[in-house]
Amino acid sequence: MNKFLYGIDFGTTNSALVIYNEETNQIHSTIIIPSLIYFYQQSGPGNTPNYVVGEAAISAYLEDDMKGRFIKSVKQILPRSSFTETRIQNKKYNASDLVAIILKELKGRADQLTGQDCRKAVIGRPVFFDDDDVKKDTLAQTRLNKAAELAGFEEIRFQFEPIGAAFAYEKSLLKKENVLVADLGGGTTDFTYLMLDPERAGLKDRQRDILANGGIYIGGDSFDSAFMWEKGTPYFGKNTQYEATPGKVLTVPKSLFANICSWEQMNFFNSLRIQRDIEDYYYFSGNDPQFKNLITLIENNLGYSVFQSIEETKITLTTEDKAPFSYQKMDITIDEAISLADYEQIIAKDVDRIASYLDDFMQRNNIKPEHIDSLFLTGGTSMVGSIQKLFKNRFPDVKLNSGDNFKSVATGLAYSGYLFEE
Repeated sequence: MNKFLYGIDFGTTNSALVIYNEETNQIHSTIIIPSLIYFYQQSGPGNTPNYVVGEAAISAYLEDDMKGRFIKSVKQILPRSSFTETRIQNKKYNASDLVAIILKELKGRADQLTGQDCRKAVIGRPVFFDDDDVKKDTLAQTRLNKAAELAGFEEIRFQFEPIGAAFAYEKSLLKKENVLVADLGGGTTDFTYLMLDPERAGLKDRQRDILANGGIYIGGDSFDSAFMWEKGTPYFGKNTQYEATPGKVLTVPKSLFANICSWEQMNFFNSLRIQRDIEDYYYFSGNDPQFKNLITLIENNLGYSVFQSIEETKITLTTEDKAPFSYQKMDITIDEAISLADYEQIIAKDVDRIASYLDDFMQRNNIKPEHIDSLFLTGGTSMVGSIQKLFKNRFPDVKLNSGDNFKSVATGLAYSGYLFEE
């Protein structure tokens, strides 16, 4: 019987599982799904949970007229002690419960391919779940470990995600190199500087090859939030004025709109007080049509579909100088051309923060550009033009490489079986 190991990259946007055959030392196959869960409005027979995961979650969300609960970016709640649980279909779910649903889906699909109940996994984690906060970091890994156990894994090890990406890249090398790996995902940007050597690939102890690592809590979701603030919120009434008292005109509080720029903050509007305030703002604004869009967005749970449009705009701008930002649903109409220059201006603060962290990382670890033989970029956010420019400008004489942005990390995790050796 074959002996399998699963390498799992649980991501903010997408999750990947690579099946590794430890007897043949070969990759068996790869599974990639969106990190999404959709809970239908009603539970199943006998009050059983009624939900779908991955690609099916998007279809169900739209077909069900968005009446249930759509869960996205669940990875980002792992380090948040303020999140204890949420109630869905009259059942309580904590952070581990929600993550376990996605891991169990991945495991189930993989077990079908192998014909075995694999209990062994190397799971990726960012270098820092939340910017150097040890308590939050410990909480996040504890929750992730519990989720893996709930999903059916018994032998579990963790590996930093950029190290996983590095081990995947190592398979393509012909000689030893000092490599700076940047893993730019939806939630975090992680850096690892390490020595890769095809002759050392597969050795049990690679710890001394890892020279430095670090990370910052900025990723593609940060870019999307900035875009939503600058380009999306005006269509939902950010500049709406209302008559608080006769003759006294005020602008609706900007805090309302900050909460539609981050998926995790959407539950901000569940409060009855907030809902009453929104109704009052609408009434005293003279039923402003743009502000009505905010009410439609909240009441019909349209957040994800708006962010889908933002994602399409961002993807188009990785290859084009102009892209449409277009959205039409339930009387909400957005139709605006976005130039690459506009987009780069919108995300400039976040890109600058990544650049500053990179400079600090290099200085703190005494890494000179001339010490680096090659750069390896992975993760969906690495395709953004401003990110490409950042690395080309910082390292003009260093070879820039990239792998499969959606499975490089999981592949390297699958090559990390040495972690099970005591």
